[in-house]
Amino acid sequence: MKNKKLIELSLEELWQLFPIVLTAHQDCWEDWYNEEAELLKEELPYIQHISHIGSTAIKGIWAKPIIDILMEVPREEKLDNLKDAIERCGYLCMAENESRIDFNKGYTLQGFAERVFHLHLCYEGDNDELYFRDYLQANIAIAKEYEQLKLDLWKQYEHDRNTYTFSKGDFIKQYTQKGKLLFTGKYDNKR
Repeated sequence: MKNKKLIELSLEELWQLFPIVLTAHQDCWEDWYNEEAELLKEELPYIQHISHIGSTAIKGIWAKPIIDILMEVPREEKLDNLKDAIERCGYLCMAENESRIDFNKGYTLQGFAERVFHLHLCYEGDNDELYFRDYLQANIAIAKEYEQLKLDLWKQYEHDRNTYTFSKGDFIKQYTQKGKLLFTGKYDNKR
C-alpha cells in the first residue's frame, strides 16, 4: 500500500485501513456538520438543500464517527457539473451514477483523519435519508433499537462494510416508510 493512492486500493485493502468503528454520540458532530455545510455553501452558493443525515445526526446513539451530508440539487442541474467544486472542498468521488454521486473526505493512507465526511449528491426529492433520520429523532426507542442492531453487527462485519450496510437494510427500509407516513409532504416543498 505504500506507493499507492487511495483510489488504487482494493476493496479489501480499504476495509482493512478503514474498519467500521462505532463510538458514543459526540456533541461536536453537529458543529463539524455546520462548519462543513458552510464550506460547501461558499463553494456552491446556489445549493439550497444541505442536510445532516446518518447516525451522527441522531443524538444519544452510537455511530460511526463519519458525518453524512445529503446535498440535493434541482433536477435541471447536471450532477456531473458539480463534481469539480465539491472536489475543491477536499472530497474524492467514490461512486456515481446518473442520479447520485457519493464523495468521501477525511480518508488518508494512514487511516481516518480527525474529521471524516460522506457527501451524497442527489436530485431534490431523492431524500429517504431525511425521513429515516426524522423518524429516529422523534422515536428514541426506535433509535436505540437501531443502535443495538449496529452494535450487534459491528465486530462481526468490522472489515466488511457492504455486509454491515446490507444487514441494516430491512430496518432502515421499515422505518423510512414509517417516517414517510408520519412526515408526509415535509420535504415536498422548498425548505
